[in-house]
Amino acid sequence: GLRDRALIGVMVYSFARIGACVAMDADDYFKQGKRFWFRLHEKGGKLHDVPAHHAAEENVDAYIAAANIGGQKGTPLFRTLDRKRNLTEDRMDRREALAMIKRRAREVGLPTSICCHTFRATGITSYLSHGGTLEHAQRIAAHESPRTTKLYDRTHDEISLNEIEKILI
Repeated sequence: GLRDRALIGVMVYSFARIGACVAMDADDYFKQGKRFWFRLHEKGGKLHDVPAHHAAEENVDAYIAAANIGGQKGTPLFRTLDRKRNLTEDRMDRREALAMIKRRAREVGLPTSICCHTFRATGITSYLSHGGTLEHAQRIAAHESPRTTKLYDRTHDEISLNEIEKILI
């Protein structure tokens, strides 16, 4: 569960694409000054550094300590599990991450429509609903255009039912 929590934490708190997360090596989680950072391997081979949120940092630290992979350069951060549910040396891929997300969602009774991108949208929506700016969300998410970032904004979804209920006939 520590690996799964760490992966979900990175997606939520850094607005990272699943491909960028599973491409991370152990040394792509690094200390700079007093903070830890994530180095995400984005589309087109671009590297994107994002400061680690304290909650994501706690999750990743717990996973790295339990997996005993701290300080390993050039080895995958998020790894596959063997049939006995032990970590391997192999890199987790997007399909395996999606299967994990679906399994975890099912275990807690969440809708089957949840996918890896759900966590990106959740992070962006939470950030914006707590006063974050679209421009900063765009930079954190490594989007080329603020229009793309706006597609992930679900802050207006919860308002819609209240607005509909105002229709009194």
